[in-house]
Amino acid sequence: MINIKGKNALITGSSRGVGQQIAMGLAALGCNIILHGRTKESTDKTFGLLKKYEVNTYVVFGELSDEAEVNTLIEQVKELKIRVDILYNNAAIMTPYQTDIWNHTWTDWTDSFKVNVMAMYSLCRAFIPAMIENGFGRVINVSSGIMHTPELMPYGASKWAVNKLTDDIAATLEGTGVRINTLDPGWLRTDLGGEFADHPVEATLPGSLAPALIENDGPNGTLFSAIHHSLDPKIF
Repeated sequence: MINIKGKNALITGSSRGVGQQIAMGLAALGCNIILHGRTKESTDKTFGLLKKYEVNTYVVFGELSDEAEVNTLIEQVKELKIRVDILYNNAAIMTPYQTDIWNHTWTDWTDSFKVNVMAMYSLCRAFIPAMIENGFGRVINVSSGIMHTPELMPYGASKWAVNKLTDDIAATLEGTGVRINTLDPGWLRTDLGGEFADHPVEATLPGSLAPALIENDGPNGTLFSAIHHSLDPKIF
């Protein structure tokens, strides 16, 4: 397990839920945090939770379904004049559950892919080249174990695309100090997972940090599980 004290991590969708847990977990290990939410105000709660850690905390914002806003978000990060060492592409949307599986609209499909896949690609494109140049980088794309749920087809298909995107980028990173992997957070009691899910969101720690802590020659293009992890909780 590497030491990430002093590294900088950008976590999309860190105003609540899994992203908020990841932010707190990384901050506990001394990692500086770049928070992201749809609006600046939406990150206020997470920003407050990070005050107890001796790390630098920054805030960027933007709607990930809009290409112009994604580009503005990227510029906000670059204007911070700090390196992005760790990128958690955590933000995602889930379109409405359709009991009649033929009721998914084109808007459901396009919105799912804009936020869950296309914005992810843009963020990878923006920050991975500099990671390669710096000789270090960890990219974690949050995926899902969802299957056999046609009622949520646009979401499930977008997460399959996340896996494929990650696999393709991983093939270009061999021989570099940059690793890209996927993370399955599990079925969690969040706004996305609902109240009947198997696990509380707090169960994602410390397992969700595992792909950020691997060595430079560690797993690449691999699926990590936040719930079924091997990290010792005593690291905190």
